Amino acid sequence: MNRNDVTEKIITTKVSKGIKWEDVAKKLGLSKEWTTAGCLGQMTFDAAQAKIVGKIFGLTLEEQKWLQVVPYKGSLPSAVPTDPLIYRWYEVVSVYGTTIKELIHEEFGDGIMSAIDFSMDIRREKDPKGDRVNVVLSGKFLPYKQY
Repeated sequence: MNRNDVTEKIITTKVSKGIKWEDVAKKLGLSKEWTTAGCLGQMTFDAAQAKIVGKIFGLTLEEQKWLQVVPYKGSLPSAVPTDPLIYRWYEVVSVYGTTIKELIHEEFGDGIMSAIDFSMDIRREKDPKGDRVNVVLSGKFLPYKQY
C-alpha cells in the first residue's frame, strides 16, 4: 500500500457515494481547495484530520496513517499535462507567465510568490453569456535576499 492507493480509494468512494469536496471541507473546517488537494495526495493531514477523512471515506487506520505522510508534491503523469483543463492552466502560464512575472517584479521587486504561504478560492461567476470560472490565488511575496 502507498499514498496513491489511498488517493484512488478516496476518489472511488467519492464517486460511489456522491460525496462533494465542499462537504468534506466543512467537516474538516478547512477550505474546499486545500481539502481537495489533501484528498488528492498533495497535502499532509494531521492525525485528527486524517481520522475525519478516514470516517468519511471508510479508510482503515493504516490508510489514515498514509494521509499523514508528507507527499511528493506537484506530481503529474506527464511533463506537459494532457488533461484539457489542466493543460489550459499550463497554457495560461505559457502565455501569461512572463507577464505575471514582470508585473509581480515591478510591484514587489525581485522575489517569488509563495505556494506554501498560499491560499486559493475557486467560485462560479454567473454570466448571461456563459458562466465563468473565478480563481483567486494569494501567495505571500518572498523577496530574494542579498548575502
